[in-house]
Amino acid sequence: MNASIPPGVDVASLYAGHLATMKARADEALARGGFDHLVVPSGTQHYQVFDDRDYPYAVNPQFKAWLPLTRVPHNWLVYSPGQRPKVIFHQPFDYWHVVPDAPSGWWVEHFDIHIIRKPDEALAWLPKPSTRCAILGEPQSALGEYVPNNPEPTINYLEYQRSYKTAYEIAMMRQAQRLAVRGHRAAEAAFREGKSEFAIHMAYCATVGQDLGELPYNNIVALNEHGAVLHYHEFHRTAPTPVRSFLIDAGASFHGYASDITRSYAQHASGEFQAMIDAVDAAQIAMTAQVRAGVDYRQLHIDAHLSLMGILKDFGVITVSPEAALATGVSAAFFPHGLGHPIGLQVHDVAGFAENDRGGRIPRPDGHPYLRMTRMLEPGMVVTIEPGIYFIDMLLDEVKKNGHAGSVDWARVDAFRPYGGIRIEDDVLCTEGEADNLTRLAFAEAA
Repeated sequence: MNASIPPGVDVASLYAGHLATMKARADEALARGGFDHLVVPSGTQHYQVFDDRDYPYAVNPQFKAWLPLTRVPHNWLVYSPGQRPKVIFHQPFDYWHVVPDAPSGWWVEHFDIHIIRKPDEALAWLPKPSTRCAILGEPQSALGEYVPNNPEPTINYLEYQRSYKTAYEIAMMRQAQRLAVRGHRAAEAAFREGKSEFAIHMAYCATVGQDLGELPYNNIVALNEHGAVLHYHEFHRTAPTPVRSFLIDAGASFHGYASDITRSYAQHASGEFQAMIDAVDAAQIAMTAQVRAGVDYRQLHIDAHLSLMGILKDFGVITVSPEAALATGVSAAFFPHGLGHPIGLQVHDVAGFAENDRGGRIPRPDGHPYLRMTRMLEPGMVVTIEPGIYFIDMLLDEVKKNGHAGSVDWARVDAFRPYGGIRIEDDVLCTEGEADNLTRLAFAEAA
């Protein structure tokens, strides 16, 4: 790994507590599904059609929930209540690729480990009969009669419980923050030096020490009007003239856990766009402070619309009240995505809409189709808070077509359009008390 656990963090003890939690959750999940064994394949490579090139390998999240192993296809995790869990570890005879090292680290003492040389050798170690197994994975992971069945009662319970991070998971996520913050600082420096999107992206990856196959998602590195493209991945090789603004949405991974951070910058510190960034940043800090137990995430999203429209009102971009902009859909033209999402083993982590641990779905508010979380916040949850203001031609044209052109000062829009947009994003832990902003703390440590 390209970063280690900070001194003073007893990762072995934290992991032992995490594993105890995982076993207790698995016991209940198996009972609900009527199964005797939990069987989780790590996954396999996917190959491009008509070619022998594989896509970047992505481990099964259900597998890495148990183990800090993220680059090991053809492995299996097996757990039976009351027994030591076991890992079937694929260590092939192979001179084409680097063979995985023998298992080591803080987790190995808790497992029975069986080394196999060929994928189908795992069959000898999987519990029988297969019909008594809850097998969690993608169809491609099937091995003989062990075909992933992903039983809903089991999956629903496990995914719901993943919302509540263990102390071990929080430690992993803090380190993912530190890694990403290093990259963000390097990216800002490259922007200030006048580098291209591609060069900024490369500076980020080099500093973090991760490439496309390791980063939790594709970096968004956008200069000028490219910041108005929510998922911009083009990486132009030459810098525009002039350079006005920079938006970067980039994270890092640590032992399977993700960070997701966005920052926006203006080239000139004294200009109006920098003033708008400052206003969004202040509003975002206030929003993160509202990550409290018992707060409805849907209401946070609606409140974010009102706050952001207040900023646009102050800057003369809209001519109506924030409430009117929200009611008429004008606010969605400037803030078209959701306030954020759960994060953990996956960037957009599971159970954001879960009604309870048996399933069900809490609907999004009407008119907000892209919100990724609708639950009440509870201690142990980690969510992103990522408000944004954008100047997107397609959506602004819709405002005109819908009869609300008078709600916008179009000359002010034209003044800000060349800057693209603003987004500020932190990862925030809900506690029993005040919000724990993992991202701001990591920036403070780095400074």
